[in-house]
Amino acid sequence: MILLLGPGNHYLYSQSKDTLTSILSIDFESRPRAEFRNNFRWTNADSSLTELYVSQRNRLNITYQNTRFKFHISPQEIHLWGKAGEISRIGSINAFEFYIEPTITKHISLRVGRQALSLDNGRIFSAAPWSQQGRSHEGIRLIYNDKISTDLTLVFTRPYGKSFESAYSPVASHQYKFMAVHHFKQQFKNNLRLTTINTLEVLPNSLKLDASYQRITNGGRLEYTADQIYGTLNAYYQYGRTTGSKTIRAYYLQPEISTNVNKITVRLGAEILSGSQSGTRAGLSNSFIPLYGVAWKFMGNMNLFTRFPADVNDRGLINPYLFWICQMNRKLTLRADFHLFYSQFQLDTKNNGSTGKYLGFENDLSFNYRPLKQVEITFGISSTFAGQSMELLNKVPDANKVALWSYLMFSYSPQLLSIKK
Repeated sequence: MILLLGPGNHYLYSQSKDTLTSILSIDFESRPRAEFRNNFRWTNADSSLTELYVSQRNRLNITYQNTRFKFHISPQEIHLWGKAGEISRIGSINAFEFYIEPTITKHISLRVGRQALSLDNGRIFSAAPWSQQGRSHEGIRLIYNDKISTDLTLVFTRPYGKSFESAYSPVASHQYKFMAVHHFKQQFKNNLRLTTINTLEVLPNSLKLDASYQRITNGGRLEYTADQIYGTLNAYYQYGRTTGSKTIRAYYLQPEISTNVNKITVRLGAEILSGSQSGTRAGLSNSFIPLYGVAWKFMGNMNLFTRFPADVNDRGLINPYLFWICQMNRKLTLRADFHLFYSQFQLDTKNNGSTGKYLGFENDLSFNYRPLKQVEITFGISSTFAGQSMELLNKVPDANKVALWSYLMFSYSPQLLSIKK
């Protein structure tokens, strides 16, 4: 037995079977995070009063693998220190991931069980690393890796019981009954890279008991790199039916260009999520739903727009953004994000009038400091200067006041054990 002191020895799995029999690694992460917010709501049920609370995630990652087999489990405990006068309590104890992955051939493996699904840039499918519980799915995933990378995932939901808290669960909030996802990625010699994601969901119909409807999403991303310039276009088309049996005809676009000069990265882009306008014929929905990805990476750290189409009253969203990232040194990174928010179509008032499309401006500032490899400290502060239309969306109670959100997060991630046999 040889004890390996360095973290992240996953490369050992790629060695030939003549040099590697098996490896066992155990990692631990403790991540407390304090959050403060004032004058805005995440959901309609939230209070907009000033609030300060602390949550913590403790997660253990255990992985055993050899040339023919891999086993992985990530048990986690989520703790709420205190919120709105409540005493400290356990949010949930569950498994973020729990799967086995036998190797079928040199390039093909089959992953079975609960598993995170992180595809492409995380906009359509992500493990949601910011949320304390994360996001995973239950099913099987056939994986092929060689000159091209492709995989087919089949997942489902099951009854979890009334005691299973979806707010702290990585799986219980999913609404689909069944979902099939095909993912393909290839790097071309002319600095082009193509990624495609095609998804079929079978979801429960809210109008008929024991009935289902289908939602299909097709698209992908094209990337081009030349020297210090990077350009990309993400595009998806969505069709099928809504839970209310409306016909879906919706789209998503994300163009972006970025450059890196002297340790500074600048990214300029936009997100366009289609919506429905007044007068759209009955039985038709043009509202795009970005499936199981993360919003904060593209739409701001305050997560004002995460539930589509509810968060934009079915009117779509246009989000031009500018990101500025500075790597000060090996340990410190500074970042500033700027977002403008517009509804694609005007929001109707209760008096059947209408307002403009402008919703507001958000600025996110963050500082990431790594004094040690196992320690990460992140501080962020975000503000939204809301337009009057934001009040119609019930995101801020008073558009004349600045909405604030701030956090301080500490992460300690030591490797407890790494044994090669």
